[in-house]
Amino acid sequence: MSLLQILPEISLNIGVSPMLIANASAGGFSLIELFTSADWVVKSIMIGLAIASIWSWAIIIDKTINFHLLKKRAASFEETFWSGRTLDELAEGLAGDTRDPMGRVFTAAMREFKESQVNPRGNDVGGTRERIDRVMGLVVNRELAKTERGMTVLATVGSASVFIGLLGTVWGIMNTFRAIDTRGNIDVLTIIPGIMEALFATALGLVAAIPAVIFYNKFTTDLDRYAGRLDGYTDELSAILSRKIGKGG
Repeated sequence: MSLLQILPEISLNIGVSPMLIANASAGGFSLIELFTSADWVVKSIMIGLAIASIWSWAIIIDKTINFHLLKKRAASFEETFWSGRTLDELAEGLAGDTRDPMGRVFTAAMREFKESQVNPRGNDVGGTRERIDRVMGLVVNRELAKTERGMTVLATVGSASVFIGLLGTVWGIMNTFRAIDTRGNIDVLTIIPGIMEALFATALGLVAAIPAVIFYNKFTTDLDRYAGRLDGYTDELSAILSRKIGKGG
Protein backbone atom coordinates (compact mmCIF):
# COMPACT_ATOMS: atom_id res chain seq x y z
CA MET A 1 0.00 0.00 0.00
CA SER A 2 1.39 3.41 -0.98
CA LEU A 3 1.90 6.37 1.38
CA LEU A 4 -0.82 8.41 -0.29
CA GLN A 5 -3.27 5.55 0.30
CA ILE A 6 -2.60 5.30 4.03
CA LEU A 7 -2.39 9.06 4.66
CA PRO A 8 -6.19 9.55 5.05
CA GLU A 9 -6.36 6.76 7.63
CA ILE A 10 -3.42 8.15 9.59
CA SER A 11 -4.77 11.67 9.43
CA LEU A 12 -8.03 10.63 11.07
CA ASN A 13 -6.09 9.19 14.00
CA ILE A 14 -4.31 12.49 14.72
CA GLY A 15 -7.29 14.74 14.06
CA VAL A 16 -6.14 16.27 10.78
CA SER A 17 -8.37 16.38 7.70
CA PRO A 18 -7.39 14.10 4.78
CA MET A 19 -7.61 17.08 2.41
CA LEU A 20 -5.05 18.95 4.52
CA ILE A 21 -2.74 15.92 4.36
CA ALA A 22 -3.18 15.80 0.60
CA ASN A 23 -2.29 19.49 0.38
CA ALA A 24 0.75 18.88 2.54
CA SER A 25 1.95 16.18 0.17
CA ALA A 26 1.36 18.57 -2.72
CA GLY A 27 3.23 21.36 -0.93
CA GLY A 28 0.30 23.74 -0.34
CA PHE A 29 -2.10 24.74 2.45
CA SER A 30 -5.37 26.64 2.62
CA LEU A 31 -6.00 28.96 5.56
CA ILE A 32 -9.65 27.93 5.53
CA GLU A 33 -8.66 24.28 5.78
CA LEU A 34 -6.23 25.08 8.59
CA PHE A 35 -9.14 26.63 10.49
CA THR A 36 -11.81 24.03 9.74
CA SER A 37 -9.56 21.09 10.63
CA ALA A 38 -8.36 22.62 13.92
CA ASP A 39 -9.42 21.50 17.39
CA TRP A 40 -12.50 23.27 18.78
CA VAL A 41 -10.40 25.05 21.40
CA VAL A 42 -8.02 26.34 18.73
CA LYS A 43 -11.00 27.35 16.59
CA SER A 44 -12.45 29.34 19.49
CA ILE A 45 -9.13 31.10 19.99
CA MET A 46 -8.87 31.89 16.28
CA ILE A 47 -12.39 33.33 16.20
CA GLY A 48 -11.72 35.40 19.32
CA LEU A 49 -8.51 36.79 17.84
CA ALA A 50 -10.27 37.64 14.57
CA ILE A 51 -12.99 39.53 16.47
CA ALA A 52 -10.36 41.34 18.55
CA SER A 53 -8.49 42.35 15.40
CA ILE A 54 -11.65 43.71 13.75
CA TRP A 55 -12.60 45.56 16.94
CA SER A 56 -9.16 47.14 17.28
CA TRP A 57 -9.15 48.25 13.64
CA ALA A 58 -12.57 49.86 14.10
CA ILE A 59 -11.16 51.81 17.07
CA ILE A 60 -8.02 52.71 15.12
CA ILE A 61 -10.02 54.15 12.22
CA ASP A 62 -12.40 56.01 14.55
CA LYS A 63 -9.62 57.56 16.65
CA THR A 64 -7.56 58.50 13.59
CA ILE A 65 -10.52 60.50 12.31
CA ASN A 66 -11.24 61.99 15.75
CA PHE A 67 -7.67 63.15 16.35
CA HIS A 68 -7.56 64.71 12.88
CA LEU A 69 -10.76 66.64 13.63
CA LEU A 70 -9.52 67.67 17.08
CA LYS A 71 -6.33 69.15 15.65
CA LYS A 72 -8.20 70.91 12.85
CA ARG A 73 -10.86 72.38 15.13
CA ALA A 74 -8.31 73.39 17.79
CA ALA A 75 -6.28 75.30 15.19
CA SER A 76 -9.43 77.03 13.94
CA PHE A 77 -10.57 77.93 17.47
CA GLU A 78 -7.17 79.27 18.48
CA GLU A 79 -7.06 81.42 15.36
CA THR A 80 -10.45 82.88 16.28
CA PHE A 81 -9.58 83.28 19.96
CA TRP A 82 -6.37 85.20 19.29
CA SER A 83 -7.89 87.35 16.56
CA GLY A 84 -7.85 90.42 18.83
CA ARG A 85 -11.53 90.51 19.74
CA THR A 86 -12.66 91.06 23.32
CA LEU A 87 -13.96 88.24 25.49
CA ASP A 88 -17.51 89.54 25.20
CA GLU A 89 -17.25 89.59 21.41
CA LEU A 90 -15.79 86.10 21.42
CA ALA A 91 -18.50 84.85 23.76
CA GLU A 92 -21.16 86.25 21.43
CA GLY A 93 -19.48 84.98 18.28
CA LEU A 94 -18.81 81.51 19.68
CA ALA A 95 -22.23 81.13 21.30
CA GLY A 96 -23.53 77.65 20.54
CA ASP A 97 -20.35 76.59 18.73
CA THR A 98 -19.09 73.88 21.10
CA ARG A 99 -17.79 71.29 18.64
CA ASP A 100 -14.25 71.77 19.91
CA PRO A 101 -13.23 70.98 23.52
CA MET A 102 -11.52 74.37 23.73
CA GLY A 103 -14.83 75.97 22.82
CA ARG A 104 -16.56 74.07 25.59
CA VAL A 105 -13.89 75.15 28.08
CA PHE A 106 -14.31 78.77 26.98
CA THR A 107 -18.11 78.58 27.18
CA ALA A 108 -18.03 77.06 30.69
CA ALA A 109 -15.51 79.65 31.92
CA MET A 110 -17.48 82.60 30.52
CA ARG A 111 -20.71 81.24 31.98
CA GLU A 112 -19.15 81.09 35.45
CA PHE A 113 -17.55 84.50 34.95
CA LYS A 114 -20.87 86.12 34.00
CA GLU A 115 -22.61 84.34 36.86
CA SER A 116 -20.15 85.88 39.30
CA GLN A 117 -20.94 89.33 37.86
CA VAL A 118 -24.70 88.84 38.08
CA ASN A 119 -24.52 87.45 41.62
CA PRO A 120 -21.42 89.09 43.18
CA ARG A 121 -20.24 87.74 46.52
CA GLY A 122 -18.71 90.86 47.98
CA ASN A 123 -15.06 91.26 47.05
CA ASP A 124 -14.42 87.54 46.70
CA VAL A 125 -11.96 87.81 43.80
CA GLY A 126 -10.00 84.72 44.86
CA GLY A 127 -13.14 82.65 45.20
CA THR A 128 -14.31 83.68 41.72
CA ARG A 129 -10.98 82.71 40.20
CA GLU A 130 -11.03 79.39 42.02
CA ARG A 131 -14.54 78.56 40.80
CA ILE A 132 -13.65 79.40 37.21
CA ASP A 133 -10.49 77.27 37.37
CA ARG A 134 -12.45 74.40 38.91
CA VAL A 135 -15.12 74.58 36.20
CA MET A 136 -12.51 74.63 33.45
CA GLY A 137 -10.66 71.72 35.07
CA LEU A 138 -13.84 69.63 35.16
CA VAL A 139 -14.53 70.32 31.48
CA VAL A 140 -10.94 69.46 30.51
CA ASN A 141 -11.06 66.17 32.42
CA ARG A 142 -14.38 65.27 30.83
CA GLU A 143 -13.11 66.04 27.33
CA LEU A 144 -9.90 64.08 27.81
CA ALA A 145 -11.90 61.14 29.16
CA LYS A 146 -13.94 61.16 25.94
CA THR A 147 -10.77 61.23 23.87
CA GLU A 148 -9.31 58.27 25.79
CA ARG A 149 -12.23 55.98 24.97
CA GLY A 150 -11.07 52.82 23.23
CA MET A 151 -7.46 53.11 24.40
CA THR A 152 -7.97 50.36 26.98
CA VAL A 153 -9.22 48.01 24.28
CA LEU A 154 -6.15 48.67 22.11
CA ALA A 155 -3.85 48.12 25.09
CA THR A 156 -5.60 44.86 25.98
CA VAL A 157 -5.57 43.52 22.43
CA GLY A 158 -1.95 44.52 21.98
CA SER A 159 -0.76 42.84 25.18
CA ALA A 160 -3.02 39.78 25.35
CA SER A 161 -3.40 38.67 21.72
CA VAL A 162 0.11 37.23 21.46
CA PHE A 163 -0.35 35.13 24.58
CA ILE A 164 -3.81 33.97 23.51
CA GLY A 165 -2.41 32.96 20.13
CA LEU A 166 0.45 31.16 21.88
CA LEU A 167 -2.11 29.29 23.98
CA GLY A 168 -3.76 28.09 20.78
CA THR A 169 -0.38 26.99 19.44
CA VAL A 170 0.53 25.07 22.59
CA TRP A 171 -2.89 23.43 22.71
CA GLY A 172 -2.72 22.39 19.05
CA ILE A 173 0.79 20.96 19.37
CA MET A 174 -0.22 19.05 22.50
CA ASN A 175 -3.13 17.50 20.62
CA THR A 176 -0.89 16.59 17.69
CA PHE A 177 1.75 14.87 19.81
CA ARG A 178 -0.86 13.17 22.00
CA ALA A 179 -2.35 11.59 18.88
CA ILE A 180 1.12 10.63 17.64
CA ASP A 181 1.89 8.99 20.97
CA THR A 182 -1.21 6.81 20.75
CA ARG A 183 -0.47 5.88 17.14
CA GLY A 184 3.25 5.21 17.39
CA ASN A 185 5.73 6.22 14.71
CA ILE A 186 4.05 8.59 12.28
CA ASP A 187 5.46 9.95 9.06
CA VAL A 188 6.56 13.59 9.31
CA LEU A 189 4.15 14.46 6.51
CA THR A 190 1.26 13.86 8.88
CA ILE A 191 2.77 16.01 11.62
CA ILE A 192 3.29 19.16 9.56
CA PRO A 193 -0.42 20.03 9.02
CA GLY A 194 -1.21 19.77 12.73
CA ILE A 195 1.72 21.97 13.66
CA MET A 196 0.76 24.51 11.00
CA GLU A 197 -2.76 24.66 12.43
CA ALA A 198 -1.27 25.41 15.83
CA LEU A 199 1.14 28.04 14.50
CA PHE A 200 -1.72 29.67 12.60
CA ALA A 201 -3.17 30.68 15.99
CA THR A 202 0.07 32.48 16.90
CA ALA A 203 0.08 34.20 13.51
CA LEU A 204 -3.45 35.49 14.14
CA GLY A 205 -2.37 36.71 17.56
CA LEU A 206 0.48 38.68 16.01
CA VAL A 207 -1.81 40.08 13.31
CA ALA A 208 -4.14 41.37 16.03
CA ALA A 209 -1.44 42.57 18.43
CA ILE A 210 1.04 44.40 16.19
CA PRO A 211 -1.34 47.09 14.79
CA ALA A 212 -2.94 47.52 18.23
CA VAL A 213 0.44 48.18 19.89
CA ILE A 214 1.66 50.52 17.14
CA PHE A 215 -1.48 52.66 17.11
CA TYR A 216 -1.84 52.59 20.90
CA ASN A 217 1.60 54.18 21.19
CA LYS A 218 0.75 56.70 18.46
CA PHE A 219 -2.57 57.67 20.02
CA THR A 220 -0.99 57.94 23.47
CA THR A 221 1.51 60.44 22.08
CA ASP A 222 -1.24 62.35 20.25
CA LEU A 223 -3.36 62.41 23.41
CA ASP A 224 -0.49 63.71 25.54
CA ARG A 225 0.21 66.48 23.03
CA TYR A 226 -3.45 67.47 22.84
CA ALA A 227 -3.79 67.39 26.63
CA GLY A 228 -0.80 69.73 26.89
CA ARG A 229 -2.33 72.00 24.27
CA LEU A 230 -5.66 72.06 26.10
CA ASP A 231 -4.04 72.67 29.48
CA GLY A 232 -1.98 75.50 28.00
CA TYR A 233 -5.08 77.16 26.60
CA THR A 234 -6.84 76.75 29.96
CA ASP A 235 -3.97 78.44 31.77
CA GLU A 236 -4.00 81.34 29.29
CA LEU A 237 -7.75 81.79 29.58
CA SER A 238 -7.51 81.64 33.37
CA ALA A 239 -4.86 84.39 33.32
CA ILE A 240 -6.99 86.58 31.05
CA LEU A 241 -10.08 86.17 33.23
CA SER A 242 -8.04 86.79 36.39
CA ARG A 243 -6.85 90.11 35.04
CA LYS A 244 -10.40 91.00 34.06
CA ILE A 245 -11.69 90.05 37.51
CA GLY A 246 -8.91 92.00 39.16
CA LYS A 247 -9.97 95.09 37.21
CA GLY A 248 -13.53 94.65 38.39
CA GLY A 249 -14.93 92.93 35.29
